[in-house]
Amino acid sequence: MAEKILVTDALPYANGKLHIGHIAGVHLPGNIYVRYQRLKGRDVVHVSGSDDHGVAITLAAEKQGITPKELVDKYYPVIQGALEDFGIVYDNFSQTSRPIHHETARDYFRRLDEKGCFDVREVDQIYCPANNRFLPDRYVEGTCPHCGSDRARGDQCEACGTILDATQLINPRSDVCKGSLEVRPANHWYFKLARMSARLQAWIDTKTHWKVNVRNYCQGWFNEGLSDRPISRDLDWGVELPIEEAVGKVMYVWFENTLGYVSSTREWAVAQGDPDRWKDYWLNPDCKLVNFLGKDNIVFHAILWPAMIMEHGDFVLPSEIPANEFLNIEGQKLSTSRNWAVWLDEYLVDFPPDPMRYCLASISPETKDSDFTWKDFQARNNNELADIFGNFVNRTLTFINRYFDGVIPEPGTFSPEDREMLSSVAGAPERVGACFESFQVRGAVRELIALGNQCNRYFNDQAPWNTRKTDRARCAATLHVCVQAVRVLAVVMSPILPFSAERLWKMAGLEGRVDEQLWDEIEIDASLSGRPIGEIEILFHKIEDNTIDAQIARLGRSDDRKDDGTASEEAKPAGPERNELVSIDAFREIDLRIADIVAAEPVPGTDRLLRLQLRIGAEERQIVSGIAPGYTPEKLVGRQIVVVANLEPATIRGVDSRGMLLAAEDDDGAPILLGPDVRVQSGSSVT
Repeated sequence: MAEKILVTDALPYANGKLHIGHIAGVHLPGNIYVRYQRLKGRDVVHVSGSDDHGVAITLAAEKQGITPKELVDKYYPVIQGALEDFGIVYDNFSQTSRPIHHETARDYFRRLDEKGCFDVREVDQIYCPANNRFLPDRYVEGTCPHCGSDRARGDQCEACGTILDATQLINPRSDVCKGSLEVRPANHWYFKLARMSARLQAWIDTKTHWKVNVRNYCQGWFNEGLSDRPISRDLDWGVELPIEEAVGKVMYVWFENTLGYVSSTREWAVAQGDPDRWKDYWLNPDCKLVNFLGKDNIVFHAILWPAMIMEHGDFVLPSEIPANEFLNIEGQKLSTSRNWAVWLDEYLVDFPPDPMRYCLASISPETKDSDFTWKDFQARNNNELADIFGNFVNRTLTFINRYFDGVIPEPGTFSPEDREMLSSVAGAPERVGACFESFQVRGAVRELIALGNQCNRYFNDQAPWNTRKTDRARCAATLHVCVQAVRVLAVVMSPILPFSAERLWKMAGLEGRVDEQLWDEIEIDASLSGRPIGEIEILFHKIEDNTIDAQIARLGRSDDRKDDGTASEEAKPAGPERNELVSIDAFREIDLRIADIVAAEPVPGTDRLLRLQLRIGAEERQIVSGIAPGYTPEKLVGRQIVVVANLEPATIRGVDSRGMLLAAEDDDGAPILLGPDVRVQSGSSVT
């Protein structure tokens, strides 16, 4: 029986369109993995859907003057349609606002409630007397008690990153209330997470093969100590708690969101005509559950969701959580409010799917944030897709069409060079497959490029343009080997480049569809001889500079559209673009100094931040820096570094920071501290 694999992609909020940041971290790697596993002949079910509940939805609906239901039903087909056009098609793509999800979530709540997993607590909450309602955290803004920013939200201050409770804000206010706000007590249901700490820690400790970023993120939560989590909130949009004393309360999105995977699988089973078929996966201990998500969802999928599963007792726990980091755009953080984004539906108007699929796979943010630039997109399309893969395919098939009447020639006798090439081609599925199995999409791209380059070298070295005149049998063998390479290349590239792979399959005159092949059976096929090839076309078209320049010009422009479909406000990049010139006077305003590191320790609850105590001349000060991936605290003490000494103070994760150190990155993204080659006096100016 084929191995069962259940793959889930994190549910995108149904409050706007998708951008390539959503795609790079979640949906594309999930789709690539599923396409590969199906070629391996495994029993795979791939589900996702739209996340329809929560404050993000109600806020967006209020801005547009429509109901939350109207909002999610507006964006659901936009999201699903863009995904499908990009080649990301699910077995089921559902909505958490559908009755089957509400039923699933309420049943799950009842099971946990029967097992004593919740308790009721009286907590302080922001209340609006004018509207006679409690306000969810994100409806409230105010002054951050840590850094003083007057735009802090009720759940977090974006300025300093501190997690907040709305009652902590100074001078709280809300756009939905005319009058002043009050703090009043309210009853809420809490999930008893703290009691699960030891069991969760032991489970995480068994996942030694997981990505380091996932394990470190979880460890940060354990180090800080798990606390019980509220699962109810006062909101009129969401899954209602199925108990009489909780009238008017709905489930927190974090609690019911991941249950959307279960309800989507149930919906799929109903569509298959077997309503209980979902149990073959979710209730099967031998099923492999793989959750694709971004790093902002790690805590929910690696701690909270497993805790819910453990308490329930029947469902399979995640086997893999290949969380990815974030994607930046042209060196800056992606921002939908500033229209600093590449929208998926708009991209698909101007380009075919595969060049972007390939580019995002090439820069997949697997271990660190990655940066998308339009020039890099152009270079990868022109220099790799067109010049490596497209060039080899076109030369091979055009030569067969022109000099062998469009029929794949008999190879005759293979030379040692032919056999070496065939051996490498035959080993490509194993090399590329090993990368897909370990969620290393970038590694798979490197293997494909290596294979493409080898194919081109072989073609050049064999020089069929000469042997067709001097040794036709030798020329026939060369082209036969090249067609074998084309056949294997089409299959191994298909998880990343499905549309191009299918076109290539037809161009080579191969039977069936490329996605119907079996990965482990893509061997050298002697029966290809004598088959006619198909109609030849350009596999990858090059992209001109003016086309790319137009895309760059759209970023941040007010006449383009933002994620909710309305005209975005005039938005400019947050800072100077790379390569923008500054005056020498502006540079002189930066006070660079040599500092001694006298102490270092991790910032609790984080996996990247270190708190450094510095001596800059006679002055001692503290800074916070994200260099933990490259340095342990004990290796830092005694080092000399360069710091920006006149930077405005900031509060980072609740810790004061007065300055910034200078560092570069190695090829793997690890930080490399900058400092003097020889020891100099602390406090010395760097000029």
